Amino acid sequence: MKPVSLLLVATLLFFGTAQASETFKIDPSRSTIAFKVRHMLGTAKGKFSKFRGTIVVDRDHPDQSSVTVTIDAASIDTGIAKRDEHLGEELFNVAKYPEITFKSRRVKQTGANMGEITGDLTMRGVTRAIILKIQLEGSRWRVTTAPLKRSQFGLVFSKSAETVSMISDEVAVEIEIEATRAE
Repeated sequence: MKPVSLLLVATLLFFGTAQASETFKIDPSRSTIAFKVRHMLGTAKGKFSKFRGTIVVDRDHPDQSSVTVTIDAASIDTGIAKRDEHLGEELFNVAKYPEITFKSRRVKQTGANMGEITGDLTMRGVTRAIILKIQLEGSRWRVTTAPLKRSQFGLVFSKSAETVSMISDEVAVEIEIEATRAE
């Protein structure tokens, strides 16, 4: 597969070409799904190292384009193996809920290099609607969303532990995506 810059994907998604639709696969080696959580001692940062996704671009009907992403919840990486194991087992319960998924419901262009994707995010068996804001920056998509509340997805420790360590309920999500054309 030949890498395709997201500039091309953005052009196809928002401005159209001769073909009606194309499918792209997210390239995890060139993409990042990361997060930050504030706590008493500062900010814990992490990312997921294993994920896959598909972008279907419908140029005739851009609002019918779609995005699906599946993240291996056990691939959490905060740089501290013991913490990663604890988060995977206790917080995400990866034995019962091994995947985090996102499935779009609506795609909308909001500017020349901007858009919104409304969809369903599922973590730990709980599904919530979220809006992803997309900004094309060079050849990469920068994806942002309002901070997610861990508690809305059942991602909580004991109340006393969270109170003592002052772990924020809000999680900032940072995503950058590149994709390759599916063959």
